Amino acid sequence: MELIIGTKVWSSWSLRPWLALKRTGAPFTETLVQLREVGTSEAVAKVSPSARVPVLKDGDLTIWDSLAICEYLAEKFPAAKLWPDDPAARALGRAAAAEMHSSFASLRGECPMDLSLRHEVELSELTHEDIRRIIKLWSDLRERFSAGGPFLLGAWSIADAFYTPVATRFRSYGVQLSDFGDAGAAGTYNEALLEQPDYLEWETAALG
Repeated sequence: MELIIGTKVWSSWSLRPWLALKRTGAPFTETLVQLREVGTSEAVAKVSPSARVPVLKDGDLTIWDSLAICEYLAEKFPAAKLWPDDPAARALGRAAAAEMHSSFASLRGECPMDLSLRHEVELSELTHEDIRRIIKLWSDLRERFSAGGPFLLGAWSIADAFYTPVATRFRSYGVQLSDFGDAGAAGTYNEALLEQPDYLEWETAALG
């Protein structure tokens, strides 16, 4: 398998399936496309049907969407437990990942992922709403699944891959979760994402 990703400092969408693929333990080739450079669009268009990264190539199969890649990996490597066996937990995790995939445009726009950044910014009310919703989502799932481990559904899952870039944004832009209604569970979860070994491997490579 080959996973084509964008610059690790910035590419939140690349980070998500990379974390899932690492979790499977399967060998893969990592191909990096440097973003924000002259010729980037042309380079990505050569390897991606959507002209965007990430892209997973598995034999003659090409998958060009981060959530689709993660779901493919969950089916291809069932022993990796990228989703829990319990149908209710799995449904809630998929809902959380899908919400991240399609929502929170204001947060993504005002606080793009930049692992090298440590800077406080004035955020709009729309972004405040996004943050409050994320804290509510995290807190509710942690309350329900806390007995199973430190992640959203207890054990690590694709849902955590999807929210790891959010945790980096909160750190990069100095977002104090307690200012947006967090009673502690969301902050603890945020720290768990940033301490997860596969994420730390990505961050080390990104920052050199």
